[in-house]
Amino acid sequence: MTTRPAGFPRAQGWLRWALVAVPMVAAMPRAGTLAWFLIGLTLVLSVPLLWIHETRVRPLTAALPLAVIATTGALWVLLPSSWASVAMFSTTFFVVLRQTAVPIVLAVGLDLAAVTVGAARYHVWEGALSTYAVLAIVILMGLNRRARLARLEQTELALARAQTANEEHARAAALAERARIARELHDVLAHSLAGLALNLQGARLMLVRDGASPDALAQIERAQALASDGLAEARKAVAALHEDAVGVERAIADLLAAYRLDSGARADLAVEGRPRELAPAVGTALVRAVQEALANTRKHAPQAEVDVTLGYTDGSVELTVADRQGRRPPEAPAAGYGLRGMGERVALLDGRLDSGPGRTDGGFT
Repeated sequence: MTTRPAGFPRAQGWLRWALVAVPMVAAMPRAGTLAWFLIGLTLVLSVPLLWIHETRVRPLTAALPLAVIATTGALWVLLPSSWASVAMFSTTFFVVLRQTAVPIVLAVGLDLAAVTVGAARYHVWEGALSTYAVLAIVILMGLNRRARLARLEQTELALARAQTANEEHARAAALAERARIARELHDVLAHSLAGLALNLQGARLMLVRDGASPDALAQIERAQALASDGLAEARKAVAALHEDAVGVERAIADLLAAYRLDSGARADLAVEGRPRELAPAVGTALVRAVQEALANTRKHAPQAEVDVTLGYTDGSVELTVADRQGRRPPEAPAAGYGLRGMGERVALLDGRLDSGPGRTDGGFT
């Protein structure tokens, strides 16, 4: 439930970088002044490729590969016998694999421009035809790999939804059994104890009327108190059986899992302090608060990353839900009925609800 560390590059990032860096090193012995400049610029631009692995398109993740394609294409025009085309085509492959239509079109356009300028400069149009064919193969390979990854993601999503459905079915069956037991307990035990308490009350009144001894009255009153206490405990047991047995952490984790499946964005839960059993009203308020926060995130910041922190202290519990939009909202929107209702619910529990733009990294908290 904690955030996965992302400081060390993935294997795919090292492969992307190597396919750019190795051709640049190989081109150094024949490089002139301009070629050296392009090699150095390409090596600098290639370093962030180690960490660019997100499928969602952001300005940096789209611009850097395009810049690498432009510099390697220019180097290939200057040194047509170098391996710069390997760097250019491999970067194009990863753009086709991960980016959307606009970056893909721009990448292919840069490739076509480099091949065409090189052919026109050195008058090797026959060789250009084979290069165009290689570019087409690279694009088709990227599209095929992209489609395969999409199918795998859809399969994983379907399996996750099936597992969630099975868990919900099991929970529903367990709750139905708990409700049946609660009805049996209420009908047998609670009714019996209620009748016993009423009979003891009647017996006490009869003893008072007949002038019974104080000891007899005390025994009847103790028996009546025990019956009343037993009735109260039976009602608590029935209420507990009617409550959802799923803990607060599990319920919140399920909500975040559903958000991840729907949006494809990261959503993590971190628990601080020592977890303890909470009153049903408090647990319900916390779960409903997460539901309301995720509903607002889906509405106002689709695909935003979400961090949920549940902190336990000696006298209270604190819940923080923060979406990471990558930008600061221009102004705090007016609280809707959902937030106002949640604030009223929390106030009844001697709590406080705060909401507004994030203080540091944007988003809404």
